[in-house]
Amino acid sequence: MTAVVRGSTSVRLPARAPEVALRVGRRTVTLTNLRKVFWPELGITKRDLLQYYADVAAVLLPHLRDRAIVMKRYPNGIYEKFFFMKRTPSPSPEWLDTCAIMHRSKSLIAFPMVQDLASLLWLVNLGCIDLNPWYSRCDDIDRPDYLHFDLDPAEGAGFPRVLETALIVREALVAHGMEPLVKTSGSTGVHIYVGIRRGPLQKEVWRFAKQLAWSLARKHPGVITAEYLIAKRPRGRVLVDYNQNAWGKTLASIYSVRPNPFAGVSTPVTWAEVEHGFGPEEFTLRNVPGRIRRRGDLWKPLLSARGRFPLEEIL
Repeated sequence: MTAVVRGSTSVRLPARAPEVALRVGRRTVTLTNLRKVFWPELGITKRDLLQYYADVAAVLLPHLRDRAIVMKRYPNGIYEKFFFMKRTPSPSPEWLDTCAIMHRSKSLIAFPMVQDLASLLWLVNLGCIDLNPWYSRCDDIDRPDYLHFDLDPAEGAGFPRVLETALIVREALVAHGMEPLVKTSGSTGVHIYVGIRRGPLQKEVWRFAKQLAWSLARKHPGVITAEYLIAKRPRGRVLVDYNQNAWGKTLASIYSVRPNPFAGVSTPVTWAEVEHGFGPEEFTLRNVPGRIRRRGDLWKPLLSARGRFPLEEIL
């Protein structure tokens, strides 16, 4: 049975239909295998995943628009094989916008872009549990809009140490005059972003991030490491990962669901919440839409052209 639902900015997917042809404005996207279980222990289906993204689309889409998306596809759920894709699969909807990027291999790759609800649901229907956008927009792929750090605990480092590290990184960024924002990774880490004025090349942003990360590792050797090689990372430290600032790298976006057993969501939090403490499993596919309704988009400042840090002035 195929159900047809009409909607524009919000939709409610049918609870039992195995497939739905969804009309969003003037576009139609077919969503398939809706009953497939993606999280066996939680009983969360592909339909539930798609409904989550439909529910948060109003706050998510502005953070994704005009950016190439790297696809990480889990067609059979979180415990089955996954694979990465860069090139937009064929066939694809004629209305889907793409971003053509020339790679070092001299291969021109047309990445999909998520510009609206229809393209968001089309992408998630491919089995993309989390969303991985580029840091730069498609009109200038070499100049990112963000400086960021991925805080990743090494073996023996618990989540409270990750939060401790986040506060150390914030202090260092504030000392430069920046206003960092923080979100959970949706898993065991934390992401810290700074909106920067577009200008410096990705390599220059990466170089600044590397210098700051190693400086913090020297100042706080019992807490922080900047060692990228897993085998060389000291136990009980938190990696301040600057390498994610490299050209072509991506991180799970804001409000991305993660393919882990608790269906975590990469969720914006306040610095007061970081100081107070929380657990990584507190923000999930099931409760984040309600948090958004109560709190709004805590990362809305990252969308503004005003107040972005002029990184080029301190390079």
